Amino acid sequence: MTSVVQRLRPALPDLREAPAAFLRAHAERLRRVTPLRVGREVLAVLVFVGLDLFPGWVSGSSPLSGWAMIALGIGYVAIYLTRLLFPAVALLAATWVVFSSEHGGIALVVMLAYAAGYRIAPWQRALLTGVLALALHMFAWGVSTPGLSGPFGQWVMLTVYCMVVALPFLVGRYAAQRNALVAALQEREERVVRERRMVSRQVRLRERNRIAQDMHDSLGHRLSLISVHAGALTMDTGLDERQREAVRVLRSAALTAMEELRGVIGVLRRDEEPEEDQVRRTVDAIDELVDGARRAGVRVSLVRGGQPVPLPAKVSHAAYRIAQEGLTNANKHAPGASVQVTVKYEPDALVVEVRNNPPRAKPAGGGGFGLIGLGERVRLAGGMLHVGELPTGGFRIAAVLPYEDTAAAGDEPSDDPVDGEASAPAKPTGIRKWAGVGSIVLAGVVVLVVVGGYTWIGSQPVTKVVSQELYDSVSVGQSQAEVMARLPGGAEPPLGDIRSKAAPEPPGARCEYRVADVQTYSSRATKIVRFCFANGTLVEKNTHLQGM
Repeated sequence: MTSVVQRLRPALPDLREAPAAFLRAHAERLRRVTPLRVGREVLAVLVFVGLDLFPGWVSGSSPLSGWAMIALGIGYVAIYLTRLLFPAVALLAATWVVFSSEHGGIALVVMLAYAAGYRIAPWQRALLTGVLALALHMFAWGVSTPGLSGPFGQWVMLTVYCMVVALPFLVGRYAAQRNALVAALQEREERVVRERRMVSRQVRLRERNRIAQDMHDSLGHRLSLISVHAGALTMDTGLDERQREAVRVLRSAALTAMEELRGVIGVLRRDEEPEEDQVRRTVDAIDELVDGARRAGVRVSLVRGGQPVPLPAKVSHAAYRIAQEGLTNANKHAPGASVQVTVKYEPDALVVEVRNNPPRAKPAGGGGFGLIGLGERVRLAGGMLHVGELPTGGFRIAAVLPYEDTAAAGDEPSDDPVDGEASAPAKPTGIRKWAGVGSIVLAGVVVLVVVGGYTWIGSQPVTKVVSQELYDSVSVGQSQAEVMARLPGGAEPPLGDIRSKAAPEPPGARCEYRVADVQTYSSRATKIVRFCFANGTLVEKNTHLQGM
């Protein structure tokens, strides 16, 4: 029992901190004001002024004068704007002002009820606001419509409250709960994505460090041995000049491979391209790359065209790697064939092409992953790569690279599950499944009760109605027995006290009241006929309007 009471008890704010927190919260909301929100407020004011005040002022049926109508409109606007700070106070004030007098205001109450339901978060405060609004509505109803009493009058009063106050209030509360749920789910989704990216990045870094260590221990050792042995061969006096040059080229290639291996290991360990490697291996360094291939005995030519354009580091480095991979492939798969490297600055993109003629000898079998890695590098630089054989039997590698730095799809870390992480959607919790259902169920109950009640009332037979012909045929002086025999009996219309707002009855007379069968609904009242009898004789017949 104690835990239940604790849950039902509303959380009271700290009275010392509440004013400062209130001012901070609304100052933050004021800073977020946009022209769209201001326009929405102006539109809402025009709507309820046009629906609640303007028709009565135009038709002249309003009991208020022109200045009083203007003052009432200003009051309506003030109450409507009060909802931004005190939604419960605005709803209670509008309920009393609108329903305690004869002027309009239904549209204003509907808007304020929706706003109160949307803005009042604690359910205890929302329930208290609804109960107070019902009490004010009942009291105001008794003041403004004293003639509509009885069971039917109470039912009409409850119906008006349900449709004008309770239903918009519940719909607003449902909308607020759904919006809060969507915001919470979006925040949770963003947090989960961030966490999964961090885990994926950590796993990737661990694997890259392992690969870097293996490459350093095995491949680095082999390249060091090649470099040392090549350096020793250059000191051999039994070699001629041509053989010494070949050994020097071999040693230079081994040293370059070791340097690039260190760069690759740095990439693996830092999860990014080393800046010094991107600075050195650029599109301008293709000349040095071609010269090195010539010294190694490759017949290669370099063709440049167009006006050079400053390139992003990623694009320039990709152009260098394209030329390097093309020369490596040509030397491996087409030994002895002539190679042409083309670097051309087109108006909108950089074109890098490496093509070789058919090989003189049978190419070495087997293939690697160089072209696959090259395609990924070009894609990350925002370009396109084309690889294929030429009609003459040669081979061609060509790439189109942009002049600006673009982020390619897939450049961000993958959000795929790692380490066997399950990708099944999380089972919805009770709060997620049932958030807002209570408000919408209560709104449905309100509508069903109102519709069912009026359906029942409409199905009841009404026979106690006097026609105009019967009223005209009865004259003062006739006997009570004769008149009563002609008056219809049965069930009365459910209009409450039909004696209200009638003239005082003649002294000593007993009067019978009936509803006329011809009504003028524009009068906003019900026409009632009255027959008064004294000493067994009809002494008076007249009509009056029962105000709604």
